[in-house]
Amino acid sequence: MPFSPPAEIFGVDGIIILVVVVLVLFGSTQIPKLARSLGSAQKEFKKGLDEGASDDGAGTKSLAEASPPAAPPAAVSPPAQPPVQSIVDGTTGTSS
Repeated sequence: MPFSPPAEIFGVDGIIILVVVVLVLFGSTQIPKLARSLGSAQKEFKKGLDEGASDDGAGTKSLAEASPPAAPPAAVSPPAQPPVQSIVDGTTGTSS
């Protein structure tokens, strides 16, 4: 059975309909404000990515240099377990 080519989601007609729907929903006066806010949000996002990338490189290096190597932990014995009481016969003892 031959496969048909994938359907186009947006052709030329779909894009025209989408533009008309956006104009009706937002109005022609709101479109420039929406585009301006999207542009400023994109700038802020890119600025945050750049700051995050520069912080990662400098932060890990300075953190590794600043902290001295930790001493190995002292040997700690496990806590003692309380005796287990049997429900069936009421005796106290450890389970085997």
